[in-house]
Amino acid sequence: MTNAKKSKTPGTATIALNKKAGHDFFIEQRIETGMVLEGWEVKSLRAGRIQLKESYVKILHGEGFLIGSHISALAAASTHVNPDPTRSRKLLLKRAELNRLIGLIERAGYTLVPTAMYWKRGRAKLEIGLAKGKKQHDKRSTEKDRDWQRDKERLFKTG
Repeated sequence: MTNAKKSKTPGTATIALNKKAGHDFFIEQRIETGMVLEGWEVKSLRAGRIQLKESYVKILHGEGFLIGSHISALAAASTHVNPDPTRSRKLLLKRAELNRLIGLIERAGYTLVPTAMYWKRGRAKLEIGLAKGKKQHDKRSTEKDRDWQRDKERLFKTG
C-alpha cells in the first residue's frame, strides 16, 4: 500500500454561464454573491444541473433574490424532501451593496442579470451583472464588430 495522494481531477470551477445575458444587455459591472441553497440543490449543482437562461435578480423587501433559475433534482434525491426546481433563492449581499444596487435600479434604470455560477473555495457563487438593455440595432452592431474582429484575426493569421 502506497501513501500517494489522490490527485484531484482537473475540472472547471464554472457551473453554468448565461451567454444570453451578454447578447441582450450591456453589462457594466459584475458582482459576486453567495446564495442560500438546500442540500439537494448543492448536489444538483455539483452534477451541473442548473439553467440560468431565463432567470433574473429582483430586490424585494431590501433583499436580493434569484428568480426563474431552474435546478433539476437528481433522481437519488432524498425521499423526505420535496424539491422545487424553480423556487426563488435568496442572495447574500452586504447592506451597503444592496442599498447602492437599489438606488441604481430605481433611479438609473439598470437591471440585475445572473451571468455565471461557479465554485469558489467549495461554495457556490453567483455572478450578477448590473446591466442596461440592448436595442435591436445595438445587437446587430455588436455582432458586426465581432465578425470584423474574427475576419481581422483570420487575415493576420494567413497574411
